[in-house]
Amino acid sequence: MDLRKLKTLIDLVSDSNVSELEITEAEGKVRIVKGGVPMVQSFTHAQNFQAPVAPAAAAPIAEPVVAAPEVPTGHAVKSPMVGTFYRSSSPGAKAFVQVGDAIKAGETICIIEAMKILNEIEADKSGTVSKILCENGQAVEYGQPLFMIE
Repeated sequence: MDLRKLKTLIDLVSDSNVSELEITEAEGKVRIVKGGVPMVQSFTHAQNFQAPVAPAAAAPIAEPVVAAPEVPTGHAVKSPMVGTFYRSSSPGAKAFVQVGDAIKAGETICIIEAMKILNEIEADKSGTVSKILCENGQAVEYGQPLFMIE
């Protein structure tokens, strides 16, 4: 198989949704695999040949630069359930706690709505609220930090 024909096959595989192509001709057999570790394998009666092929996605994709996440200090009050986080008992009401508020263990600090039931979440430690980690109306997961207390 000539080099031009092989190059055309490689380009066809690169530009298509095909992940693997194998062709057998009188001169030998060619197998082109796209993905993971791309390579072309050509087998003839007299030799085994392996040559690396350019990856299918020739254009490099720029990865966005992500700053290292800030590690909050203090005690994290975590969500005991999956649901929707609310800082107050009703839309127009004052929030249960604000950053800088002194709270006591057992005091209600937010509400999590799960299956149309409003569950009051209490502080599991006394201290000062140093950070509120969720937005009002945000969906939260089990074990997700909601507040930081120092």
